[in-house]
Amino acid sequence: MAKNLYFFNRKTLQYEKLKPSIKNRLLRVLSTVFTGILFSGVVLIIAYSFFSSPKEMMQERELQQYKLQYNALSTRLESLEDVAENLQDRDDNIYRIIFEAEPVPGEIRQGGIGGSDRYARLKGYKNSELIIKTTQKMDELSNKLYVQSHSYDEVFDMAKNLDQMTACIPAIQPIHDKYKRRISSFYGYRIHPIYKRRVFHDGLDFSAPMGTEIYATGDGVVEKSSRSSYGYGNVITINHGYGYKTVYAHLKDINVRRGQKVKRGQVIGTVGNSGLSTAPHLHYEVIRNNRKVNPIYYFFNDLKPEDYEKIINVAKNSAGGSSL
Repeated sequence: MAKNLYFFNRKTLQYEKLKPSIKNRLLRVLSTVFTGILFSGVVLIIAYSFFSSPKEMMQERELQQYKLQYNALSTRLESLEDVAENLQDRDDNIYRIIFEAEPVPGEIRQGGIGGSDRYARLKGYKNSELIIKTTQKMDELSNKLYVQSHSYDEVFDMAKNLDQMTACIPAIQPIHDKYKRRISSFYGYRIHPIYKRRVFHDGLDFSAPMGTEIYATGDGVVEKSSRSSYGYGNVITINHGYGYKTVYAHLKDINVRRGQKVKRGQVIGTVGNSGLSTAPHLHYEVIRNNRKVNPIYYFFNDLKPEDYEKIINVAKNSAGGSSL
């Protein structure tokens, strides 16, 4: 309760109540209001600095829950990435090897998913780093799964054509089985029989009598059938598809023409001594994906395991022969 002020009136010789002026009243009111505002401000500052409001506490709990969910999601994504990598490994090292297909290139599997601006819309938040990492993992996983799905489609198509592919891949000797031990020159470096210098020999030479029949080692289409007095001499090239070609050189007779379809085991010509050759023999090459490979590994339909092993050992220890 406000105190009353009095003053002594000399005229009436009495104490009378002092009535404050409007200005004093206004100052008193303003002082009271300012003190109240100041006190309230101090209370609010202390409250917001050291205590959380119910709404803030609820929001904080929601943020903590979101963090837990993001961490759980990130862990699940890592597990899915491990599964995707396992699928990729099996695809490249099992399925594609079975079907004689090249692995999917790493640059395709790890293909880009956009520039740095892709995640610009996720920046500027308190948990932006966590959100961006999680989103990036999801994009990378989506890309891997898309590539893997496309790869499995290719493998499925190859599986449907397995019988045809098996018939086309070179898998027998190009001449009769009785000449399997008459390989006069193996794949690799050797001394050239004519030039007398060390060169790389990119095929196998089978010594056989003039006129010995030569067989197509797989189904295919004759890509080249030509006669010459130089180099490979009379030569046949068969395109087997699936990245395979075979070459038969130094022939005497050619029994097929360009564009003709041939079957495995079909007689396509005979052993000769044409071109740059020192004796009757067949020069035989296997080409896979435009690269000449060792034909010794493509006799698996003709040889017993023990014969195959002997030929492989001889090929490894051979320094080459005397014919082309």
